[in-house]
Amino acid sequence: MLNKFRRKTHEIIFEADTFLGKLFDIILLVLIVLSVAAVMVESVEAYSQKYAAFLTVFEWIITAIFSLEYVLRIISVQKPLKYIFSFYGLIDLVSLLPTYLGIFMFSDSISSIKTVRTIRLLRVFRILKLIRYVKEANTLKQALIASRQRIIVFLLAVLAVATIMGTIIYIIEDPKDGFTSIPRSIYWAIVTLTTVGYGDIAPQTVLGQFFASIIMILGYAIIAVPTGMISVELARAEKMNTQSCPGCSKEGHDNNATFCKYCGAELNSQQE
Repeated sequence: MLNKFRRKTHEIIFEADTFLGKLFDIILLVLIVLSVAAVMVESVEAYSQKYAAFLTVFEWIITAIFSLEYVLRIISVQKPLKYIFSFYGLIDLVSLLPTYLGIFMFSDSISSIKTVRTIRLLRVFRILKLIRYVKEANTLKQALIASRQRIIVFLLAVLAVATIMGTIIYIIEDPKDGFTSIPRSIYWAIVTLTTVGYGDIAPQTVLGQFFASIIMILGYAIIAVPTGMISVELARAEKMNTQSCPGCSKEGHDNNATFCKYCGAELNSQQE
């Protein structure tokens, strides 16, 4: 009986291929958005004072629901500690702690009030819970993982180019124009290469401005490279279901998979 309950709970909470699973995700999405909106409203002093009672009650209702969800997630998996210390498990815990910590931090001192408000604002991290419920996020995650080595090599190459360019502009320009050191010149090269252009440092010589123009043009080409890498991996990514292993909680299984390809545990049967 208990195993049946755990299996059904896991299917509803961790997967979205069934009617109940989709309904659960939709309800959680709405609650997350409302919760984040409440945090934003609470940060506006006029609204915070006017609707203080309502916001407090609403927050405790949301927290109670998320607490129940957190407990059910722990119960439904075969290895609770693995879920608790996973990325999503920690996000779920962080989204709950601010409300409970606020109970133990009542004080009339200004510093304590600021501390409580700061902790309560951490509830905005509940927006990270949205990642779990957006199916396309899994495809993007797989694309990023597949292209991570090329992206790392690309970033190292960009850093090397920025270092060389920063050193060259440091030699060309006068320190009184802001290029007082190589690290500061590298900062200018990165800002220029990424086409951000703060304008706090700018070359004054003709040679320096010509060199800066080359960096700006090169910046457009550099921006396109990682976009192309990820786009290729997204095109290659297979359409995956939302199967989550009851044993290791990992996703990314084939549509016709019966057992987890990571730990060998039996997967829940797919129901449309």
